[in-house]
Amino acid sequence: MPAMVSVGDDAPDFTAPLANGDVDSITLSEELGDDPIVLAFFPAAFTGTCTTEMCTFRDQMANFENVGATVYGVSIDTPFTLNEFRAKHDLNFGLISDSNREIIDAYGVSMDFADLGVYDLAKRAVFVVDGDGEVTYAWVSDDPGVEPDYDEVAAAADEAADDAVAAGSETAQ
Repeated sequence: MPAMVSVGDDAPDFTAPLANGDVDSITLSEELGDDPIVLAFFPAAFTGTCTTEMCTFRDQMANFENVGATVYGVSIDTPFTLNEFRAKHDLNFGLISDSNREIIDAYGVSMDFADLGVYDLAKRAVFVVDGDGEVTYAWVSDDPGVEPDYDEVAAAADEAADDAVAAGSETAQ
């Protein structure tokens, strides 16, 4: 498995199914622009901490929208399962299906629950990617019961957005 992606690395590009009410396709490099992207990896839809985490992102979406950040949840669930999860919990952001596990492998966030007989799930992890495709924030937990610091993630997205604005104003001069 590749090493975990760190701050300063180029975010691994991917194309995957996007559960957004329909099932579309998303390619990270095509989504890059001036605004940051938040990738929130979670082990599995419809499980306790994962539901709490995705609902907290939903409830705090204004913090991300205010800085122009786009949030995506990422798990190994199928797009159809993710659409059911989105609908049941009224999630206001897209969920990326990594059922072939290419994204979690590329980001180095795969884990096993051997005692439960479950293998190759996403660790709970959050990456903020700036408009240039650089990872500007990385948080990964080896404990699936621990949630990210949502204020810290929002601040990282805000900083990535501010950096893009500053870079744009420097270019304009």
